[in-house]
Formats: sequence, C-alpha cells, structure tokens
Amino acid sequence: MLEKIDEIKAEALKRLDGIDDARDLESWRVHYLGKKSPLTRILRSLSALSMKERKAVGAAANQLKSFLENSAGEKGQALRDARLTSEAARETIDISLPGRPYPVGHLHPITQAIEEICDIFVSMGFQVAEGPDVELDYYNFEALNIPAEHPARDSMSTFWIDSGKGKKQPLLRTHGTAISARVVEKMNPPIRTIEPARVYRYEATDATHLNIYHNMDGLAVDKGITMADLKGVLYEFVRRYFGEKRKVRFRTDYFPFVEPGAEIAIDCIVCKGSGCRLCGNSGWIEILGCGMTHPEVLRRGGIDPEEYTSFAFGMGLERLPMLRYGIDDMRLFYGNDLRFLRQF
Repeated sequence: MLEKIDEIKAEALKRLDGIDDARDLESWRVHYLGKKSPLTRILRSLSALSMKERKAVGAAANQLKSFLENSAGEKGQALRDARLTSEAARETIDISLPGRPYPVGHLHPITQAIEEICDIFVSMGFQVAEGPDVELDYYNFEALNIPAEHPARDSMSTFWIDSGKGKKQPLLRTHGTAISARVVEKMNPPIRTIEPARVYRYEATDATHLNIYHNMDGLAVDKGITMADLKGVLYEFVRRYFGEKRKVRFRTDYFPFVEPGAEIAIDCIVCKGSGCRLCGNSGWIEILGCGMTHPEVLRRGGIDPEEYTSFAFGMGLERLPMLRYGIDDMRLFYGNDLRFLRQF
C-alpha cells in the first residue's frame, strides 16, 4: 500500500509540472484530491488493514494529501503571477495621459432663472420672501379679493385637500400671489418683496401650460407709490433680463387683486412677431400681470390704504427662459432629456 502511495505521488507531481492554465489545475486537483481520487480510496480502506499497517499507511496518505494540496496552491499562485506578468507586458500605460474627467452637474435652467430674477430685483431693493406650497383658501383667494362666489376662481382649477372648511380649507396654491397676502399681513411698510413659488393647476398640459410650474410675484408697499413706479421697475427688469432690444407691450388688463390692472408682453422670439404656435399667432407672449394693489387687499392685511399705496405683479416663470432662448415648448424643461438640459 505504501508503494501505491509513492506511485500516486510521482504521477501527480509529473502531471502537475505540465499544467499551464487554471482549468487544467482544477482538473488535476479533482483527480488527485477529490472524493473519488486514488488517495481518498486508500484512506477509506484503512479499516481493512492491521493496526500496524493502518498507522503507517494512514500517516503516509495524509502526509501526501497535505503535500499535494500545498503543491496545488503554489502552482495556482505561479499561474496567476505568470498571467499578470503577461498582461502587464502586453499593456502600455502612458502616465502623461490626462485622467478621465468626472461629469459635473449644474443647476436646472428653471433654478438658474429663479436665482437670476431674484438677483435683479434684490439689486433694486427687494427682498426674497417665500410661503407654503399647501396654502389656505383664505390666503390663496379670500385675502386677494376672490371670495367663494367670485368668477375668477373658475380660471384656477385647483387641487383641493380634504381637510378643513371655508377659509381654512387647504389646497395646493394656484398662484404665487398667496405669498403677497401673507406678506401684507405680517410685515409693516415699507415693503418690497420678490416671491418665487411653485404653483399647481388642475389642467391639461400643452406647449405653454403645465399643471405644476413656477410663479414669480412681487409686491411694493409705501407712501406715494404710483403706477409710474410699477412701470419703471418692470421695464428695468425686462431690459436687464431680455436685453435692451426686445420689444415690450404694456396695456391694461383685469386681475381681482389690483386696480387698475395691466399686463406686460414681449415680442415672440420664435417668430419675431409674425405669429406662430408658441404665441398663438399674435406675435406677443404675455409674461406677467401687474397693477396697483387693491385697497381691500391692503386693508385685510392691516395696512391703511389711505396712507399707503402699493403695486404688485406676478409672472409665469417658465415663459421667461422660453422667450430668452427661443424654446417653443415648456414641457422640455421637465422631460429630463440631458441633451436639452446640458445647453444651459
């Protein structure tokens, strides 16, 4: 039996020397060290031997098993080292080659527009004010001269929240002017605020309408404020955001919380005023509504309209970068297409 063990050792080492890849090494290991290997069969047959032979054969077999396992490990390491050396020889690394740059993100174009517009108004003496997205009926409508029976509510299809009643009924705010109602109530004149707000409307989407978009509202309350101040502030804003060559249209309009009311429109950058899908074939796109704050709005906020006057304005923010860059569909801002967003 000891002679058989010596034969297995000689044969195993001879075959091990000729192995040059990991697959053949695994086959060798299974053949000489597996459950059906000659060495395993010898260990299982020890019970048939005498006590003296059992000790000698068992010791020799276990010693050979340990030796072959170590030999297989050394051979495997040698094969791995040879493979790495071969791969390194084939590869040429140019250490002077610049590394691959990591992609760096940037602010969304709407966020960029919000920050730029706020900076323009801050430079004119305004301060940024914010309010909750989930608003009360009172601040969204009642405080702005839009009671429950007012027809102006029909133009604001609203997401209502099933909690509370009447003036305390919560909703997703439909316009940023709700912040102005809170500002009038909480701040003392003189007041000059610019108010970015995400707003919500339950309506169909198209090239110029979304059900979630942004407003930028502004409010000024002080003694002696006139329509001329309003027009001067807004013309300065248009000049600085769109450039001095853009045409501006200023004409009267109706809004429940201002009296008198007006609107400002910019000539369409896509069609240059000739008419297209974006501007509804009018050549103009309205960018904001404005006017002198209604006395009742001031009075509800605790400000005496006999002593103070005020102007207010509100704009759909997405339309501003659309007009600036010639974008003909508002939905592109929220389509998550990196080919579009990387341009800004």
